[in-house]
Amino acid sequence: MRILLIGDIIGKPGRSAVQRLLPGLRREYRLDLVVANGENSAAGFGITEETAQDLLDGGVDVITSGGHIWDRKEVIPHLDGPLPILRPLNYPPGVPGNGHKQIGDVLVVNVMGRVFVKELDCPFRAMDSLLDQFSRPPPVVVVDFHAEATSEKEALGWYLDGRVSVVVGTHTHVPTADARILPKGTAYVTDLGKVGPINSIIGNTPEDVLERFLYQTPNRLGVPGGPVSFNSVLVEVDQESGRATGIQRVDRTVEADG
Repeated sequence: MRILLIGDIIGKPGRSAVQRLLPGLRREYRLDLVVANGENSAAGFGITEETAQDLLDGGVDVITSGGHIWDRKEVIPHLDGPLPILRPLNYPPGVPGNGHKQIGDVLVVNVMGRVFVKELDCPFRAMDSLLDQFSRPPPVVVVDFHAEATSEKEALGWYLDGRVSVVVGTHTHVPTADARILPKGTAYVTDLGKVGPINSIIGNTPEDVLERFLYQTPNRLGVPGGPVSFNSVLVEVDQESGRATGIQRVDRTVEADG
């Protein structure tokens, strides 16, 4: 089984890059499943029904997220609907939406870190509880760990090694060069990166970000134009054992529309 995992998609430039590149990548790599983080797909913050549909129309099968899932209130009614949008698993009970979705023999899970981010339920124990719900878990389990600290991401990768097929990090928007298979067969990378403008600071207009650093005052962060980076990782998994057999970065650059 071949699974493509796409980094945080930033605004319209990111959505356009997915629509332009992903159909060709699905053919080139004969992909069985595509998972993408879409929590920044609406002008850089949050997700809407419309931006989610753009990603699904482009070839994404499951959309994961993070803390920005709540930025656009209009999406909340859809979190319990048919759209394949996940919010982090380790929010407290009673929060709308779901942290996992099964597609055939694949379980896709979205979980969120706590270090430098939010005071949520423990992601390690949340994963334990989820996996314990199954008398026999699906053979292939894919985890998007939306977290800030590299140490926390690596820790969850090692904690789940041999129990899930894939653990990938999102949230920092900066791709890492540590894609590998852990000793017990779990494919791992600390951060997928982003699908967003290259000439930016993690996807946002540099001048807007610099204003925050220089003056410590709140301001709206824009999404610039220009060429777009498309960061993703391709994982091959044995469907019977659930063990990863290969992992490689798939990074592309596409010129801006027009």
